[in-house]
Amino acid sequence: MKIAVAQINTTVGDFEGNAEKVFEYLDMAVSAKASAVVFPELTVCGYPPKDLLEKPSFIDKNLETVEKIASITKDTAVILGFVSRNDSKIGRPLHNSVGILKNGKVRFVQHKTLLPEYDVFDEVRYFEPAKTHNIYQLENKKVGLTACEDMWSFHNFEGRRLYQNDPTSILAKAGCEVLISLSASPFTLGKQAIRRELLSRASRLNKVVSIYCNQVGGNDELVFDGKSFVCDSKGRIIYEGRAFAEDFFVVDTDDLKPVGALPEMKTEEEIKRALVLGLSDYMKKCGFKKAVIGISGGLDSAVVATIACEAVGAENVTGVMMPSPYTSKESVRDAKDLASALGMELVDISISDAYEVHRKTLGLANAPDALSLVEENLQARIRGNILMALSNKYGALVISTGNKSELSVGYCTLYGDMVGGFALISDIPKTLVYELARHLRKIPQSIIDKPPSAELRPGQTDQDSLPPYEDLDPIIAMYIEERRSLKDIISRGYSETLVAKVVEMIEKNEYKRRQAAPGIKITSKAFGTGRRFPIARKYI
Repeated sequence: MKIAVAQINTTVGDFEGNAEKVFEYLDMAVSAKASAVVFPELTVCGYPPKDLLEKPSFIDKNLETVEKIASITKDTAVILGFVSRNDSKIGRPLHNSVGILKNGKVRFVQHKTLLPEYDVFDEVRYFEPAKTHNIYQLENKKVGLTACEDMWSFHNFEGRRLYQNDPTSILAKAGCEVLISLSASPFTLGKQAIRRELLSRASRLNKVVSIYCNQVGGNDELVFDGKSFVCDSKGRIIYEGRAFAEDFFVVDTDDLKPVGALPEMKTEEEIKRALVLGLSDYMKKCGFKKAVIGISGGLDSAVVATIACEAVGAENVTGVMMPSPYTSKESVRDAKDLASALGMELVDISISDAYEVHRKTLGLANAPDALSLVEENLQARIRGNILMALSNKYGALVISTGNKSELSVGYCTLYGDMVGGFALISDIPKTLVYELARHLRKIPQSIIDKPPSAELRPGQTDQDSLPPYEDLDPIIAMYIEERRSLKDIISRGYSETLVAKVVEMIEKNEYKRRQAAPGIKITSKAFGTGRRFPIARKYI
């Protein structure tokens, strides 16, 4: 039996657009003489719909679209995800469902069983889990359907299993021969290896062919990387779809010829692809055609500008150099060289006059030579005002340039360098920003080589205020991503004074992070919806 896999990029709430994609790939499946074509989780409404699920009209439109798609089906079945209502008067009002549409009707529905409620997921808020698990006879094969988390039953989350039930085993005991998993699994570094392991294990233990179809594309801070794949009953990967791009392929469950998994991608290339796709889709799906970026001549803004030019085209990106009395000639030169290398427009707007007016207004004009934090933040906020004014003038998205290291410890200015509609590299630590810059190749070497500095006072470097990034970043990763205690981090060779200082900075700046623009999730624990800490508290 031939099964087609349609790895598509859906948009939350774009029922017409999502349906058109289904029609397009259904035609391809029919041409390939496939018995069925598989789409990702919640194909119809897009993932994640979040509190749109609380709008009755949203659910109605979703169900109307399912019927519309079903009405045009013939012998080639469409297997897709949608939201259905819970007919019981007990439990959550909705189900996250997978349906088989064929010959004009919805022929079969299986609800999702395992509902994640960790990190960025909150499905228990909306959905009631499946109570029953059935199989469907599709031509000569008994097919079992699951959705995303249903295949994560055996995964250890920090040393423990979250779920008692395993939907894949239940379906196998019911006679399933082909297991089809519809997924909307967001990208994080190293995640595909886990997916391969889980599906391979399910295939091998249950002696079934497994077909995994994952969503692709960016939705807010999440990027879905695709990489759909097929395992035979021995757990071998037969075929793996493209990364960070839509794809379509067909497998014959009776004649599985191993092609294998995709070659491993370098970490820096994987991050670049995720950032490019995430930014491109964020702008497209939010209606932005132009981007504005503050260009300092430093590393972070150079990386952001390079990614933006690849994502939306250099002709749609404007860099803004805003020198102050403390901006070095080298930084001005580097900014110009970067813009030339990328082919983007660079405008020069000095903030020196505005800075002096602000100092005079605040009574700082006759202050001692040593610059205060007030004066440093003034420069950042003047620049933020200029960027937002240009955003208003041209209808362009301001992309902020702060990295995870800075955001973690508060080495950033509210309403200054933090302004913007999207924080592209906010989940990438500074040491990894350096690696990414080298990988991108277009960034002038002088930008990579010079010591990092905000240039808000003469001779300033980041290490005047922060530990070396080689020490800072591992401590941040252990504390935030691995949730290790201070004692545990210190036991790994870091001084007690250093660890205490870094942790104190992280904890004191929760209020800043709460006001930051959304950014693309890259690591296992990003700031944003997946990390929810109170601002006012007395516990570290």
